[in-house]
Amino acid sequence: MSKSTADIRRAFLDFFAARGHQKVSSSSLVPGNDPTLLFTNAGMNQFKDVFLGSESRSYNKAVSSQRCVRAGGKHNDLENVGYTARHHTFFEMLGNFSFGDYFKADAIQYAWKFLTEELGLPKEKLIVTVYHEDDEAFDLWANTIGVPEEKIIRISTSDNFWSMGDTGPCGPCSEIFYDHGEHIWGGPPGSPEEDGDRFIEIWNLVFMQYNRQSNGDMLPLPKPSIDTGMGLERISAILQDVHSNYEIDIFVNLIEAAATITGASDKNDKSLRVIADHIRSCCFLICDGVLPSNEGRGYVLRRIIRRAVRHGNKLGASGVFFFRLVAALEVQMGEAYPELAANRKLLEKVLKTEEEQFSRTLERGLNILNEALANLSSKVVPGELV
Repeated sequence: MSKSTADIRRAFLDFFAARGHQKVSSSSLVPGNDPTLLFTNAGMNQFKDVFLGSESRSYNKAVSSQRCVRAGGKHNDLENVGYTARHHTFFEMLGNFSFGDYFKADAIQYAWKFLTEELGLPKEKLIVTVYHEDDEAFDLWANTIGVPEEKIIRISTSDNFWSMGDTGPCGPCSEIFYDHGEHIWGGPPGSPEEDGDRFIEIWNLVFMQYNRQSNGDMLPLPKPSIDTGMGLERISAILQDVHSNYEIDIFVNLIEAAATITGASDKNDKSLRVIADHIRSCCFLICDGVLPSNEGRGYVLRRIIRRAVRHGNKLGASGVFFFRLVAALEVQMGEAYPELAANRKLLEKVLKTEEEQFSRTLERGLNILNEALANLSSKVVPGELV
């Protein structure tokens, strides 16, 4: 069952391309048509105007592997990154989309076929959720696909009703979960133990049916559409038979490189995970034109770089080190994203400059602090010194 992350990405794109979907390249991490978003955080961002009917394309079905960043604004996971099994600043979202072409029946059948036939996941390991009022989806899972009714869970919360924002396209969802087994703590979705690690959501199928107005009215969309999202790192963990995303091939190799560059001896040190995660978001943000600064997107990038550098220092890295991981990232992801090779010199220069500047700031601050601590008459550090 084990497949490399690159194989899974390719298999997904090819599966849907063979079923009439246009392969669409990942859009920039800087959203081109949405001032409400700090970064692209889902596969559907680049199709927002198509779903709204204000933009038309030459195709009505699409498939993509979208690079996403969640490290600022509404989706800010930065402080969790490296310490949990599934939080990242950067991740890839696999998605298939229909703009008024097919709807629930086909979306559900495609997902099941891809997971159980193409990837070979055992059917008995999968459970699904539907929005509690969505009898149509329940019926499709039970009677068309043949999922036992006790493995179809009705959820009444916003977890199973997706919205683009306070207004705009929205609709019920159906999520597919993988059961990692009884030996892992956690309960099925909707249960008090749902935050455990036993049942992991792998794919969310969104059935866009409505356009929510500012007064809360739900108007039917002229063309009901499909938007799905499956985390590439999550599905890779399942197929590579590991429990944490940080144990998949891409991360194992980046962690190895980070350990070599920083001189860290313990490969399980959480700081290595932080560095391996952060090199991905930093490089792709810079490729998409974001540069370190003191405001907006540039400030988020600066924070991510500095967090990586701090963790390198914790590991005992001497001198500037972070920029040296660009080459390792290119080996892991350069085939899917040729822009890493094309921008390699720029990536290394930006990261090195920022790290040198941060090191000077840190050194200056530590010198002031150490000098002050040496001259303290009590155990209290004055607030203005801090």
